[in-house]
Parts: sequence; C-alpha cells; structure tokens
Amino acid sequence: MIRNGQRNEFLRRLRQGLEQLEQGFADLPEFTPAISAADSQATAIIAEVARRMTDNYPYFHPLYVGQMLKPPHPVAQAAYALAMSINPNNHARDGGRASSTLEIEAVAELARMFGWGSQQGFLGHLTSGGTFANLEALWIAGQLAPGKRILASEQAHYTHKRITSVLGIPFGSVRCDHRGRMDLNALEDELRRGDVGTVVATLGTTALGAVDPLADILALRDRYSFRIHVDAAYGGYFRLIRSALSPNAAQAFEAITYVDSIVVDPHKHGLQPYGCGCVLFRDAAVGRFYKHESPYTYFTSAELHLGEISLECSRAGAAAVALWATQKLLPLVPLGHTEDQFARGLTAGRRAAIEMDRRLREDPRFSPLPSAPELDIVVWRVTGDSTQAQHIFDTCAALGLHLALVQLPGRFFGDDNVETINCLRSVLMKPEHEQWMPEIWRRLSAAAETSP
Repeated sequence: MIRNGQRNEFLRRLRQGLEQLEQGFADLPEFTPAISAADSQATAIIAEVARRMTDNYPYFHPLYVGQMLKPPHPVAQAAYALAMSINPNNHARDGGRASSTLEIEAVAELARMFGWGSQQGFLGHLTSGGTFANLEALWIAGQLAPGKRILASEQAHYTHKRITSVLGIPFGSVRCDHRGRMDLNALEDELRRGDVGTVVATLGTTALGAVDPLADILALRDRYSFRIHVDAAYGGYFRLIRSALSPNAAQAFEAITYVDSIVVDPHKHGLQPYGCGCVLFRDAAVGRFYKHESPYTYFTSAELHLGEISLECSRAGAAAVALWATQKLLPLVPLGHTEDQFARGLTAGRRAAIEMDRRLREDPRFSPLPSAPELDIVVWRVTGDSTQAQHIFDTCAALGLHLALVQLPGRFFGDDNVETINCLRSVLMKPEHEQWMPEIWRRLSAAAETSP
C-alpha cells in the first residue's frame, strides 16, 4: 500500500504519465464513450470498494510476516495503472505492440540474472503466475520424454503433482532430508529405475525456504541423463545475493545456469502485482512444441508474437509494463555491484530471518528447526507442546502480528515418533522486517506468555 507522502507523489507521477500518454494519441478525433466514467454512482461504489477492502490482513505492513505477500513497488503500481488505460493484451503484437516489446526486454533481464544471455538462444515469457509457468515447463518435459516420470521432492509445491496429473505424466515424490532438501540417496534410488525424464529441483520451498542440492543433482544428470527443471518461483531472485547465503544455497544458485528450465515469480520477490510469473527454457528449440496456427492473429507483424511461444492466450500487457519499469528503476544486479538496491533489499530480509532464528534459539519456549534458514523463511515449534502453535497464532493476530501455521514431519525436529508437528512460520520478505524485528519479537513473546 502507498501511504502518507508517497501517495501524493504516486498520484502526481501517474497523472503526468496519463497526460503524456494522451498526448501520444492527440491526433485521434474526439469521441464520447458509450459507458460514462462519470456515472453518479461511481464515487459511492469506489468508496464501498475501499471499505470492503479493509477486510484484509495488512499484507503491506512489516507486522504481516505470515504468507508470501510483498507489496508491489510504487513504480510498478503506477506503470500498471498507466498501461491499464490502454489495456494491452500480450498475446499478439496486434493487441500489445509496446507492451510485447517491454515483456521481451524484461524477460531477457530475468534470464541474464540466471546467467543466460542472448547468445544462449533461450526462450521465455511471462505467465499469470508460477502455477501456469510450471505447467508449461512440465508440459515441455513431457513432450521431450514421453511416458517417463517426473520427480519432485516431498517438500516441493503440491502443484507439481497436480500438474502432472492434469497432463497425464507419471509422477514420483522423493524423500527429503531433515533440512527439507531433496535426499540425494533417495533420488538416486529412483533414477536407477531408468524411467525418469525430468527432476524438479526447488530453490526455495514454500514451507521452509529450503534449497535442493542442485549442484549434486546436476552431477547425477551426467550419470543418468535426465532433464532438470528448477522451480525458483519463490527463491529465484536470491541468486543476486548468493554471496550472502549458506554454502549449499550459494552453490545451488550458482549452478542454476546449467539447468534446462526455470520458473520464477516476479509477483513474489520481484515487487510486482499479481499475477506475474515467468518461465524460461535454456534451449529455444522447444518453441517448436508451441507452434500453432491462428487464422486472424499473427499477420500484422513479422516479429515474434508472444502467443506463439506460450500456452496462455490473452495475457495482461500491463504486467509486462510494470515489471519492465521496476527493473529499470531497480536493476537485477548482484549484491556489491553498482545500483544493487534491489539486491540489498533481499539481503535485509535475509538478515531479519537470521536474527529471528537467533532469538528463537536463545528462548527456551521455542524450538526452531535444527538448521538455520537458507533464505528468509523461519519455522519453529513451541517447546514441548505443539498444540500451542494455534493459540500463539491466534493471540499474535489479536496483538496485530500476523504469522502462519505449517505442519512438518516430526523427523525434521529429530522426533521420529511423531508423524507431523504443528509449527509456526514467518516469511520475512520485506526489507523493513529487519528494522521491525524488535517489535515483531516483542509481540511474539507477549503471545507466548499467555499460553495456557
């Protein structure tokens, strides 16, 4: 949410942008819209919308540390709103001339973040979110290895199992180690069966932010010959700060350059409005599987129409405009380089997670996971009584601190006698979380004091 002084600045920039956009079409004859924007009821309706929207948790505030919700940057909001006055459709150049070009440029910068330049001939585009991006990646995987299984870890997002079911592709779940990472011995047991076409490595699991050992999975690929798809919907941007991560995570993000396909969600850490996902393929030749004919769509330009390399048809061009504008303001450069403001924001959230983990370890009321967080997600149990997790969750919410709940295998905490444990979880993805950690801790501690 844009607040206080930022709001006036946001509105000023948006107004200027709209005026400049209107000037670009000033040669068109005037016309009267059939549906008036000045309807007498419009003001009252918008006021009602604003009132109804307050029935939400404060996702934009640092005291919201529950789910993966990060407010879009004001520039992204302004660019999106500006583009919506045109409402481009990035399926074909006909419906989104400028926004299609901006999408191609923005996606190229995402590819460069992962070490892919134009000389590699990659293929990629934006999607409505990570789910559809993963669907496209697994669809291509099925086309390239028909009948073969797709494997993902038991901590991978549930969407992979669901997607393979929709696509009619055999699926297998691989056991995780006590850190929530794919177990390499279990993976190799599956690979020895000789029926695996693709392995999904997750760099930033939804529950823990765990990072699968990608470099070791790549080594197994040399022996067993399979494709590697990386689901980095949440964690992809952490490649920019790999120098500030643990050795395992840093090695995995370094190795991502050598995989076959990648999914990343700009609407998570990329400061974008929903929905904005992205799928990337290292080999542009997979575009042949997308090839199709349309009797009315692709004839006004010899340039690539994004609908020719995507399964989705109509897609919001405004999402591409917002992403392009944000990346122009905050370039995707690694930590320590010039103009690394975006990367420094990721590092602040990472430091907040490390600080919260430290406080949890020093407090006997809580028992965090044995291993430190790999990204910016922290998970812990209530010492001795996991039934208290719900009570603390509810009490924190009453105190204005919004956490999340998650169920994890007992073995993650060294307890093989318990199948699952109710845990508390914080996603510290806002840069402001570092500054707000003392207040976050004060409210969590106060909630724990009320436990019956």
